[in-house]
Formats: sequence, structure tokens, C-alpha cells
Amino acid sequence: MSQQEVDLIALGQAARAASRRLATLTAEDKNAALLMIAAEIEAQAEGVLAQNAMDIEDGRGRGLSEAVLDRLMLTPSRIQKLATGTREVAALSDPIGELIEGRVLPNGLRLNRCRTPIGVLGVIYEARPNVTVDIATLSLKTGNAVILRGGSETLRSNLALVDVIRDALQKTAVPLEAVQIISNPDRALVTQLLHLDAYVDMIIPRGGAGLHKLCRETSTIPVITGGLGICHLYVEPSADLNRAIDVIENAKVQRPSVCNALDTLLVHREVADTFLPAVAGRLGRHGVELRAHGAAWEILSGSPNAVVQEASPEDFDQEWLALVLGVKVVEDLDEALNHIQAHSTFHSDGILSNDWEHITRFVNEIDAAAVFVNASTRFNDGGEFGLGAEVAISTQKLHARGPMGLKELTTYKWVVYGDMHVRK
Repeated sequence: MSQQEVDLIALGQAARAASRRLATLTAEDKNAALLMIAAEIEAQAEGVLAQNAMDIEDGRGRGLSEAVLDRLMLTPSRIQKLATGTREVAALSDPIGELIEGRVLPNGLRLNRCRTPIGVLGVIYEARPNVTVDIATLSLKTGNAVILRGGSETLRSNLALVDVIRDALQKTAVPLEAVQIISNPDRALVTQLLHLDAYVDMIIPRGGAGLHKLCRETSTIPVITGGLGICHLYVEPSADLNRAIDVIENAKVQRPSVCNALDTLLVHREVADTFLPAVAGRLGRHGVELRAHGAAWEILSGSPNAVVQEASPEDFDQEWLALVLGVKVVEDLDEALNHIQAHSTFHSDGILSNDWEHITRFVNEIDAAAVFVNASTRFNDGGEFGLGAEVAISTQKLHARGPMGLKELTTYKWVVYGDMHVRK
């Protein structure tokens, strides 16, 4: 598939027709298609990697950061994970047709509420090409057709992966048009997609704040927003401080370029003098730059192991996606809660503590999609939650929240069985 003029209305019409066919397929039909996709990913890995290498070369030429390049990059092991993840989705229970509730009314009508596909999804995403496969496989498993629009920085990779998927679908009962991609990087096509309400039922953006703002303000289609994470951990004096450093290290450096990586560390004043230099020493081994505010700056600026700069006010509103961490000393739980409420995107926030009264307050007052107690924010992930792959991590409150797995890509309908009933 190559760049070309794109007729979005034709794509929408084809996707709508494919969604109707998908609704008639059995779980076995859809699983067979997923297994075929996994096999084709493995068989065509060399070609996909070659296209990805050209994207990476272009990205370096454009001066993209190493953190962004890491998000763009496919490797043999990452390709294998795509195939493995696709097989894992095939092994999950099919939610379509599930009886959510059922009852018989006093007049004898039998009323069932059943899980059904949403229909046609429009997914707009940046960087990570693995998202192409994650979205396509979850969409197919739930009987949804999908129109994909990836970022220009991974255009070759995304086109190659969609070609692999469509090669697989040709050998199955699933229509090719169930997975389509906008093959032209023209940004005007994003706005056109956001207005394709005659054919697309839901828009899912995965990217930066600008993309989410554009979708919320422009779309005539319902939008599920998420994936933008300014993630916090608050450390209390009661925490196991030695093990708390392990959690902070994991949350920050295990994969710093993703949305559930740690962005801001808040430390109670009572332990800051000794705890912060220990954290700085550990993170310094990985080249993490600390942006320290106020008392944290005073403590860390003299630390021989710290790579530290004085924080500016806007630093606490940054999703770093890199080896950078905001650090602030707080007087108490109230100040920590107030800071998080002011700066969080309500993606992943956590507390490291053994004070269950404070833990309970934190869990009740922090309204993030996922709240963590003595655990790394990196666990906010569909695979880690046992949901299989995910389309996005929703930070809104309607329909879906947190990792969007299979059930989050469904809706429901009422089915009423009668015996020639008439309403009186």
C-alpha cells in the first residue's frame, strides 16, 4: 500500500459494510483471522523491519529525540511480541453476544441486554507502530471495523503492518475492509475523519495534548480521550523507603517514553533530607535528570550524585516521555493531594505508604483512571491488567476508563422476546 489520494467517504462506506458482515461472524471466524494475522506477522517480519528502519533513519534526520525514536522502533523481539499478543487476544473470551442481564416482565415479555460491537472506530495515533496491530486485533475480536490514521513519522511501518494484516484477512472470512488505513499523511484528512459521522461511530485519539484538544473541539463523532499521562507518586514517612526507591526507579526508567511512566515525585518533608539523595543516586545511574523545586532543589543541588536543575513552574505540567523527573517536597498529605489535583491528567497516580488512613484518603480523593498503592505506575496497562492488548488508556469518565480492552470496545442493545404482545 502506498501514499495516494484518499477518499474518506469511500473508506467510511466500506468500513460500515464490513462492520455489518463482522456482526454475523462467529467467535471461531474471528479467532481464525487473528491467528492468521499472527502467522503473517512472523512470516513477513523482515519486510516490516526494513520499512521501520527507513522510518527510524528519517526520524534521526529530522532530529527526533532518542525517547521518540524508541517509541517508533520495531525490533525482532517487538515484532514477536506483536504476534504473541495477537494470539493472546484470540485466546480471550469473545464478549460479543454476552448476556449482560435478562429478566421476564410481569406481562410475559422476556427482556435481554446483550453486548454488541460499537460498529466503526476511527483511531488517530502518533509514534508507536505496534499500536497498529493492537488496535486492529482488538477491533476484529470485538466485531468492529476500524479506520486507522497513524503519524507521519511511522507511515512506512504502519502501511507495512496493515498490508500484513490484509494479506492475512484475504485467507479468512473477515472482509478486507474491516481494517483500513489513511495512507496519506496530509493533516487535513484528520479533520475530515473527525467529521465522518455518517459512517464512524467513535473516535479514539492516542497522542499528545494537541491531538486530544483537536479531537474534542472538532469532532462531530463521540471521542474517547486518554493516553496523555502526567503521573505522580507521593512518598510518605511510613513507607518502606528502601523498597520505595525500587518502585520509583521502575516507574521512571523501565520504559520512560510511555504514558504510564512517572513524571513527578512528591516526598514528605520529614524524610526528604535523606530519601531524596538516595533516589538521586539510584536514578543518576540511568542518567535521569531531576527538575527540583524549592526545598527539593536545596537538598539536591548539593548532592554529588544528582543530575539536577531547578524546576520552573511549567515543569510540573509536563509529560516528559524521557529520562526527566519533576521533584517536589510537600509538607503533608493535603499538599500532595492538592498538587496532584492541580497538575495530574488523571491517568496514573500513586502513594507509597503504610498509613492506611492516609492510603484510604488518597484512594478516595485522587480521581485518576488508575490509583496505585505501593506499586509502580507502569502497571496501568491492558496486558498487565489481564485485559489483553489495549486500544488506549481512557482518562475520561463516560463509557470507558483506564485500559480499553475488549469490553470497552462494545456497547449493548436490548432484545425483547414476546408472544405477539401489544401494549395496552
